Amino acid sequence: MQKSDNQTKYYKLMEYLKGEILLGRIRPGEQIPSENMLAEKLSLSRHTVRKAISMLVNEGYLYTEHGRGTYCMDRSRKRNDSRNIGVITTYISEYIFPKVIQGIDSVLSGNGYSIMLKNTNNNTEKEALCLEDVLQKNIEGLIIEPTKSALFSNNLQYYEALDKHHIPYIFIHGYYQKLESKSHVLLDDAKGMYSAVEYLTGLGHKKIVGIFKADDIQGLERHKGYARGISEAGLPYNPDQVIWFHTEDREVKPYNVIRQMIENKSGVDAIACYNDEIAFRVYELLNSLGVKVPEDISITGFDDSYFSANCPVRITSVSHPKEKLGEAAAELLLEMLKDNNYLDNPVQKIIVPELIIKESCIKR
Repeated sequence: MQKSDNQTKYYKLMEYLKGEILLGRIRPGEQIPSENMLAEKLSLSRHTVRKAISMLVNEGYLYTEHGRGTYCMDRSRKRNDSRNIGVITTYISEYIFPKVIQGIDSVLSGNGYSIMLKNTNNNTEKEALCLEDVLQKNIEGLIIEPTKSALFSNNLQYYEALDKHHIPYIFIHGYYQKLESKSHVLLDDAKGMYSAVEYLTGLGHKKIVGIFKADDIQGLERHKGYARGISEAGLPYNPDQVIWFHTEDREVKPYNVIRQMIENKSGVDAIACYNDEIAFRVYELLNSLGVKVPEDISITGFDDSYFSANCPVRITSVSHPKEKLGEAAAELLLEMLKDNNYLDNPVQKIIVPELIIKESCIKR
């Protein structure tokens, strides 16, 4: 059943005012324009304006003082006593995140907190919906893995709103360039990939292909480690040996390019992969093409996950202390909740991964 024109108008006004409150543009205790002013400014009837305001009063966003006007409700007390923490990740079911979430939950539940879990599927529009929903809920803090962190984000207004509402948040795995100074817990992705490439060059590999994700900070940092490893070994950096992929083409592009390299007999003798899932699928592709791992081509992964352990040729991989990272993020957020000046005292932690050597690499 469609809304009538009047219903649409008051609903749109309600959503507009709520949005301004959630984004911190109307502050707690601040008086909103009178019904007459809103009606005149927006060319609406007073009845439409009154109904929109009434709905926001019922939802706890506004309150009215008789004879004085309507004001923005201060929701911070109810929020700060909720014992709820929001957790937003790019994925939930993928191999890394269950352990990260387990680490977060073990610390927070041990301190009397509950988590509200959401995921974005690495989609910026879905991240906006998640952040908007979080701003409407009574949560004391937020742990978030940013979506497509290497790209400019239109969602920075929501992070600014979190600051305005004094809701502390901490990034995991990455951060947006404009929010680099904010609190975060990261892996040293560059050092991790450097260790993998250094190992390959130490085994005598000369033509090492790198596969990296272009739309997140982890991918850019891992590429930096790859480039440094190649350079320090005295090998030329060849952009044709670097495969960049995005979230949208991750299921196809890396493997199509590798297939083409093999068919063109390009002489590749090692492949350093962005993560274990890609390394596992590269192994399957090479196997289907009659290329032996590690006899013909060595492979490295990243994350030391079950993909690495369960591959027929176990994959040399860079560790990802998943639970430790989740625990560290939760512990730092709890510190921020106790610090009224947390905006001036960002907490940042870098976890250094290690190379776990298995059977997927061989000396040349």
